[in-house]
Amino acid sequence: MYQKTATAGMSSEEWLALRKTGIGGSDAGTVCGLNPYSSPMKLYCDKISSETEQLDNEAVRQGHDLEEYVAQRFTEATGLKVRRSNYMYRSVEHPFMIADVDRLIVGEDAGLECKTASAYNADKWKDGDIPLHYVLQCCHYMAVTGKRTWYIAAVILGQKFVYRKLVWNDELITRLIEAEKDFWENHVMAKAMPAPDGSEACSKFLNGYFGLARKGSAISLNGFDEKLSRRAEIVEEIDRLQKEQNLIEQEVKLYMKDSESAVSGRYRVSWSSVETTRLDTKRIREEQPQIYRDYANKSVSRRFQVKAA
Repeated sequence: MYQKTATAGMSSEEWLALRKTGIGGSDAGTVCGLNPYSSPMKLYCDKISSETEQLDNEAVRQGHDLEEYVAQRFTEATGLKVRRSNYMYRSVEHPFMIADVDRLIVGEDAGLECKTASAYNADKWKDGDIPLHYVLQCCHYMAVTGKRTWYIAAVILGQKFVYRKLVWNDELITRLIEAEKDFWENHVMAKAMPAPDGSEACSKFLNGYFGLARKGSAISLNGFDEKLSRRAEIVEEIDRLQKEQNLIEQEVKLYMKDSESAVSGRYRVSWSSVETTRLDTKRIREEQPQIYRDYANKSVSRRFQVKAA
């Protein structure tokens, strides 16, 4: 069972504020640590913040603008008609779970999620695959709406159109609900930030969350000696593996000489020429200092270093 809130005519600010009142489909993969573009820590801060973040980048714009095109391609490929929902659904049993679905299937107890993917991510859709955070998004929608089937369709920009069918999976959906309940009750409601998860998305979030360092400030470092010793071991192992990788690549390059590609029964190696044009900033700074000052873009970030005491 679910409740519905009409979203037709709702302003962007109102819609974003409504999304903060629960966990949505696009949040499901993040809660489970499977979204390569976000982290539980960032999602937590988004949910407890009173500010509504307006996502306005080219990827978001293309995804929004091409949603109708993806839906049309799905109808052409399957013969299934779709319609907009124009509602935000909220689970009665688990009110922290909300869903703003792309399309519903006419005449079938099912929904449709529309995606636009970069050609660089085409391999994530090959052989019937679906990116895992999208699988969880569809499972979340099924859990909220009670529908037993969810389709996902994607246009791989410049390459192809694909669609997949997902059906209700009791074990997966039960575990997803448990994970979302834990996140909502023990983090969002409890105002307790989730622990770091080691992901690139978490690092990116932390680098911007605390702002710039207070110059000259220092604190006592307690309880981290063992972990930092392990970090030193990992760094050494990474260096060893990097040298081994470099050696293999150097041996292949020596074998290829001036050939652009080499092919075996298992691999295809390319060593092609790439022309790159860069501004000589040192020369501009010396010969045209005013132009350099006018166009220089200064940025400040924090650098993390570990040294033996």
